[in-house]
Amino acid sequence: MSAATVIVCDGDETGQELLIESLRAMTPELLGVSLEFVHYDLSLDHRRRTNNEVVREAAAAMVSAGLGLKAATVTPSDIGGVGSPNRLLREGIGGSVIVRTGRRIPGVTPPVAGTNQPVIVIRMAVGDAYGAQEGRDGAANSIDESAWRTERIERSVCRAVAEYAFVAAQQANGVVYGGPKWTVSPVYEGMLKEEMDAAAARHVGVGYRPTLIDAAYAGLLTEMHERTLVIPSLNRDGDCLSDMVLAMFGSIAGAESVLLALDKELRPTVAMAEAPHGTAPSLEGKNVANPMAMLLAGAALLDQAASRYDDLAFREAGSRLRAATLEGAAEGIRTFDLGGDASTSDVVDDVIARLRASTRVA
Repeated sequence: MSAATVIVCDGDETGQELLIESLRAMTPELLGVSLEFVHYDLSLDHRRRTNNEVVREAAAAMVSAGLGLKAATVTPSDIGGVGSPNRLLREGIGGSVIVRTGRRIPGVTPPVAGTNQPVIVIRMAVGDAYGAQEGRDGAANSIDESAWRTERIERSVCRAVAEYAFVAAQQANGVVYGGPKWTVSPVYEGMLKEEMDAAAARHVGVGYRPTLIDAAYAGLLTEMHERTLVIPSLNRDGDCLSDMVLAMFGSIAGAESVLLALDKELRPTVAMAEAPHGTAPSLEGKNVANPMAMLLAGAALLDQAASRYDDLAFREAGSRLRAATLEGAAEGIRTFDLGGDASTSDVVDDVIARLRASTRVA
């Protein structure tokens, strides 16, 4: 059995605490597979001290290893500072697609009635509103002052998002749903719609319901969906959409996010899993934050390792870690955000106990 090298990006505040907790459940003893964790310190202080060089080093290492696991990090608001490490990592690994899955959390009643089937958001990882050139014209603070932004998307990224959406829908027996606002922006946003249509022609057996983004938002909240929905989206739309989708199922801290770099045949070459929530500074040091997203990120990473190393033992380990996490929630081992009274370490201890039990059974 191969040992998988995983580049671990340490983070800030509660994000780092949750990473440390989740790694307790990812040992060879518990999972039956070998993971070699190589750590890079992406805390805000260290990024500032290295002028972001540590982020670039982590990205280069991830390209070589093919697998990464990242804690939540602080993005400072100061102009001209170190900025977002997420953007640098995405650029450094050539990431083009972000996959976020909202799913029922066992034992938790979704805030939105009828939300039962999973919703998978396939979001552009680069371009669009992020990294756009922007500026202001006119006298500062005058009534005549205007602000502008020049956005850009690449057809290669649109193609990757569209193709991966149909692949995900096929794997989940789902439907590709949603899309950009192509009627208002046929040239810019229409490029993604063109690639969605082309991908639909390549995947004739996959359900396809292209829907304008605003109508898709409404449909998620008002329609009953009998199959998994897979939603390809622009970068900004996907950022907003994925947070809403995760909250629809109970908590943004209850699902994982995976950044993918794809080759010319649109096959994953690098996968970085992370929790989509922030660093939650108000919860730091209190041992009450929800570790589910980091645990599920670990499970998603193991799925990616199975493909990279062509070893089903990693996929089995990922399934066991995911099952242990969700089974605990079903039996009431939940943090306060999901209506429970368990601590962070209580939840992870329960997952570890379930993994040990499943190892004995196997």
